[in-house]
Amino acid sequence: MSEKLDQRKKYTRMVLKESLISLLSHKPISSVTVKEICELADINRSTFYTHYQDHFDLLGQIEDEIVEDMNRYLQRYRTELNEEALKITEKILEYMIEHNAVIRALLSNHGSTAFEKKVMELTRRYMMNNLMNDNGVRQAESTYLSTFVVSGAIHVIKEWISNDMDQPPEKLAVLINSFVNEGLSYLEKG
Repeated sequence: MSEKLDQRKKYTRMVLKESLISLLSHKPISSVTVKEICELADINRSTFYTHYQDHFDLLGQIEDEIVEDMNRYLQRYRTELNEEALKITEKILEYMIEHNAVIRALLSNHGSTAFEKKVMELTRRYMMNNLMNDNGVRQAESTYLSTFVVSGAIHVIKEWISNDMDQPPEKLAVLINSFVNEGLSYLEKG
């Protein structure tokens, strides 16, 4: 009996998450209501409140799950070499394709800025711990440099998402890494 309840809980949470993501595809989180989520999920509001405090709590849990999943994904790699940094960028982009609907909703103007900040902090910390410390970059410089690099990369990725992921992950990864490694001199290669 307990296993059946666990399955129902998982199903309920899954449909509530999917419903919120669906709603975020066409309206901002501030305009979404618990009633709308429940109607779309075909779940009673009392059931919703058994699992979440409100729709912001649901969104926060979705964001945290994705960030945690991305963190586990990143932990498998070290970024000592440019080739490996390129591969990691490519893998992150592939991850985003696999989770397209969720990532698109969370990084859109309809989500909250909290997700973007969480992703930025995760990747910035990862860069500082693995890449910059290994290359002898001072702490003060690494904070600014990693913020600059990660912000730029996230905005390139957001543009890619808004263009319906029109480039394959391999090509976009090369582009992002070229921007990072070569900066404005990339333009001179033309």
